[in-house]
Amino acid sequence: MAKRVRGGSSRPGQRPRLQRRATTARPTTESTPTPTPPAGSVSLTAAEEARAAELEAQIVATERAAETNATRARERARRPAEGEVRVRSGSIAERASHEYAYVARDVRRIITIGGSLIGFLLALWVVLQATGIGRI
Repeated sequence: MAKRVRGGSSRPGQRPRLQRRATTARPTTESTPTPTPPAGSVSLTAAEEARAAELEAQIVATERAAETNATRARERARRPAEGEVRVRSGSIAERASHEYAYVARDVRRIITIGGSLIGFLLALWVVLQATGIGRI
């Protein structure tokens, strides 16, 4: 007896089978005919053709500008910033450089706060000595 499976007949991570319909075979040697305008159709005027050419030129210029901007952005992303050392992605040196940046910022904050506390205590001592408060 076959094992029963819930859901579909496909396994996880696999696509189900394609459901194809029976179709008639088409000849592959025939080329598709190009559509021809009807006999009574009106062609474009010179002004309409000029407007169409102008619109097409604007579209092409916009596409080129977008392509140029994308190329510049990719080049900027590839170049390392000034003073930054380019290292292999995922290397220990890269992770360490990020950690050192955090450490350097934290040390600067500690020095700033510690220095300001020492300056405050020194100023308080000078004020107490000058006014004579606290002397017995």
